Amino acid sequence: MPLPRKVLIANRGEIAVRVIRGCHELDIRTVAVFSEADRNALHVRQAYQAVCIGPAPSAQSYLQAERIIEVALQTGADAIHPGYGFLSENARFAQMVLDAGLIWVGPPPFSIEAMGSKTESRRRMQEAGVPVVPGTTARIDDPAELSRVAAEIGYPVMLKASAGGGGKGMREVASPDQLHSAFAAARSEALSSFGDDAVYIEKRVVNPRHVEVQVLADAHGTTVHLFERDCSIQRRNQKVVEETPCPVLPEATRQAMTAVAVQAAQAVGYVGAGTIEFLYDPANDSFYFLEMNTRLQVEHPITEAITGIDLVQAQLRIAGGEPLWFSQQDLVMRGHAIECRVYAEDAGDNWSPSPGLVTGYREPGGPWVRVDTGVYQGATVPIYYDPMVAKLVVWGQDRDDCIRRTRRALLEYRVRGIRTSIPFFRSLMNDPDFLAGQYHTGFLSPQRMADLTAAARNDQLATVAAAIASLERDHQLTRQDADPASTDRWRWSFR
Repeated sequence: MPLPRKVLIANRGEIAVRVIRGCHELDIRTVAVFSEADRNALHVRQAYQAVCIGPAPSAQSYLQAERIIEVALQTGADAIHPGYGFLSENARFAQMVLDAGLIWVGPPPFSIEAMGSKTESRRRMQEAGVPVVPGTTARIDDPAELSRVAAEIGYPVMLKASAGGGGKGMREVASPDQLHSAFAAARSEALSSFGDDAVYIEKRVVNPRHVEVQVLADAHGTTVHLFERDCSIQRRNQKVVEETPCPVLPEATRQAMTAVAVQAAQAVGYVGAGTIEFLYDPANDSFYFLEMNTRLQVEHPITEAITGIDLVQAQLRIAGGEPLWFSQQDLVMRGHAIECRVYAEDAGDNWSPSPGLVTGYREPGGPWVRVDTGVYQGATVPIYYDPMVAKLVVWGQDRDDCIRRTRRALLEYRVRGIRTSIPFFRSLMNDPDFLAGQYHTGFLSPQRMADLTAAARNDQLATVAAAIASLERDHQLTRQDADPASTDRWRWSFR
């Protein structure tokens, strides 16, 4: 089968821009869809065509499956790429795309369905011999059953939405007296976020690493892994910084984990790009299956940086029926990469949202520095969607080299008009525990956040002072330059 000729990107923001670029490099035309709030968005400007699909709320626009397929047919698109979020892991939508005679740039609907439910995926992984965290493989509705299971597996426990993601519908429970109120809260949030209040329970692994493995599979029976990513720096169970390779993973464990990831993908007949997520316990060098993301991950660029494989183009080529053009033996991990998610949030104010007009925007540059973004100077960050506005991706020959380059890039990064997480990242890149690679999913405790944000404020004050001093110096030099008698003093001051 040939590559798709024209792809509709059923998404917005930086991932829509990323997919558009991947398509254009393969000479594939693109169709952007947008809500009324995104009329002037960057992905709208970069696509060959753009069509408004509804009002600002995502339920009336980006989640309108029938409308998106209608636009694809009207514009002559022959494929749909879902990006991540929204409808990307909706098996019904994937089947609707195929039923409309279009190419679905993603895994088969039955694979999405198998791994989309966390309880079903846990059951399947147990059957396939993949280690899973102790807990239930079915939803729990009976409070008495909930109490029994929690006592059996032991506190602390985690309550999780079966259809969830992004930290929603998730509650940590440290003792029996918290269990039933947390259960009610988790079910309520799951229902409002995913339209499904199913919740299950599992053992809370204390201070684990969140390590995931990128897999690629074609429709001809070949599945490979592209090594791991450490995603343990999180706020409210959502990733903030990712790096690859994991700085504390022994090579033997890496080989075991990646082999299990390939086994897990094959167990559900997976095709395309996907990610198997694990909890890793460095204390006893053990790992457990967490979930599978049946789509492209936000943090995919760091895998591209260390392998040289363009994952978006791989998705498109696999969707076109092409077999993988490389083997597992061809894949080599080179260097180290870090991604910082730039959120329109104030990390110093409990990550409060900061939407609004971007009045100034300057990206960092230089060798091995990449920025994936959906904003520009004059763009507006809406209140309706995920607050991530960009991803800073940096590569280095080793971890120390990568951190030094990331520091430099963060110092160059300027976003004005809204608050962002950039000052927080500047502090994090100097944190002794982070520098030593000694962190876990609970790393960003309230006390550490207070310390990091205090350091960020001091850094900002120093930056402002330096800017004022620079302006004063420039003003003085301008006055001296206008006075011929000051020439000697000007030269002397720069010897």
